[in-house]
Amino acid sequence: MKKSLFAALLGGLALSSCSSDDDITVVEPTVEIPTSYSFSREGSTSVSYSGQTTRLEMSKELFTAFNDFDNATEESLSNMFANENNPFSSDDLNSSSKSVKSKVAASQAYFSGNSVESNDIKNEFEGWISQQVNEVFPNKDQVAAAGVAGQIADGSNVRYVNAQGLELNQVFAKSLIGGLVADQMLNNYLSTAVLDEGDNIANNDAKVLEDGKNYTTMEHKWDEAYGYLYGDSSIPTDNPNNALGESNDKLLFNYLGRVDADDDFAGIAEDVFEAFKTGRAAIVAGDYELRDEQTAIIQENISKVIAVRAVYYLQGGKEAIANGEMGSAFHDLSEGFGFLYSLRFTHDPVTNAPHLSKSELDTFKEQLLAGENGLWDVEPATLDAISESIAEAFDFTVAEAAE
Repeated sequence: MKKSLFAALLGGLALSSCSSDDDITVVEPTVEIPTSYSFSREGSTSVSYSGQTTRLEMSKELFTAFNDFDNATEESLSNMFANENNPFSSDDLNSSSKSVKSKVAASQAYFSGNSVESNDIKNEFEGWISQQVNEVFPNKDQVAAAGVAGQIADGSNVRYVNAQGLELNQVFAKSLIGGLVADQMLNNYLSTAVLDEGDNIANNDAKVLEDGKNYTTMEHKWDEAYGYLYGDSSIPTDNPNNALGESNDKLLFNYLGRVDADDDFAGIAEDVFEAFKTGRAAIVAGDYELRDEQTAIIQENISKVIAVRAVYYLQGGKEAIANGEMGSAFHDLSEGFGFLYSLRFTHDPVTNAPHLSKSELDTFKEQLLAGENGLWDVEPATLDAISESIAEAFDFTVAEAAE
């Protein structure tokens, strides 16, 4: 079944020609919203986001290799990041023209005129790879201590941290949620600069399709944004929210589910999915005002997911420190650091900028690692102060996020 949402009607107003018998009624097209993200043309699907699925698969294999002490090298991990020299176990991934690195900090809205910061961010990801191989790997059998890289117990798990207590595989993965997924989704494919580029509006209105494809350029750009959230191969295409908490996704969809499971934020996953469906239907109908309203819903809610998880992990780390569980603390704080890093890529639809400035976020990161030994020296008051600042910027409370 489909439900219909009617755009504001300019119709109903009669336009008169020279003869009153020639009255014309102008009616805006109906926006038909499907129950699933299913759109077709001439009996065939018009939805495509295979490139996003490819990058999500590349990311997962890279994450696994991050702790492959016996086989991974700095070169092999860097090659996975850039998709060079056939680094993956899959021939399909190796033969792809896609890569993770090329899309990190590469959005039109934030980085098209900011190549210096874009390159700095890519270099930071490369730096975490280098630290993991050159600092953590050689000390994998060493017991970690303040200023000493090595392993540390976290209940029945073993964590591997650098000299500052950072678990670099977690820092890398959680930072990629912002640097790759959120940036491409919120600041690139959903930006008007990309959706309305060139003749996109005229071509979409006229249903001009891309060469050899079954979609207009605007339809495809919207689908690519969708794919960064829902494109993991383990997520069902009919209703991805049926896989919340059960998919193999390692990036944003996983944490959308975790935030949605918190009673304080219940329904956020449905709001995002409905906005994606409605926005795509609006594009089909040529209702760009409705499309932009859905963009704002997605930008605000996805940004909030990142902020909630940043606070969640900072508070989890604080609790673990109080209990003397340093392995658990470093694990949580490393994830928190990554989500804090990802806040750089959030999008406030009111200001069309991140909710927190780069300078504010840089200060937070410096505060986390301010002591001589980084996380070994972090104070609970610092974690609370950073958490409060984030929560205030996103209009929720620390208590709500910390549950």
